[in-house]
Amino acid sequence: QVQLVESGGGLVQAGGSLRLSCLASGRTFSDYGMGWFRQAPGKEREFVAATWSGGIAYYTDSVKGRFTISRDNAKNTVYLQMNSLKPEDTAVYYCAARNLRYGGNYYYTQIYDYWGQGTHITVSS
Repeated sequence: QVQLVESGGGLVQAGGSLRLSCLASGRTFSDYGMGWFRQAPGKEREFVAATWSGGIAYYTDSVKGRFTISRDNAKNTVYLQMNSLKPEDTAVYYCAARNLRYGGNYYYTQIYDYWGQGTHITVSS
């Protein structure tokens, strides 16, 4: 079992920055690929970023160049640095974990084994 706890959400003006953190506990953190997803009101949960096998980072097109995912295995934490925020980034952000021994495509919510409770981001215009 893995527990994930996100933090760092809040209200920010357009153009501002936030850093989300996701603290994992319960298993060997380095065994897991970690993803960030978001869900805006009335919309489906969507992929934002992932750090996967070999430490490679992946991003959805809308956040490339603005968001950076990173992880600190010694602290069991994955981060999402979000710069140049836009009102359309407003959503609940979730981190998720997938044991890499089972493979899977980081993009799809269905493959993740564990989810955090989410943290709200509101970007005002």
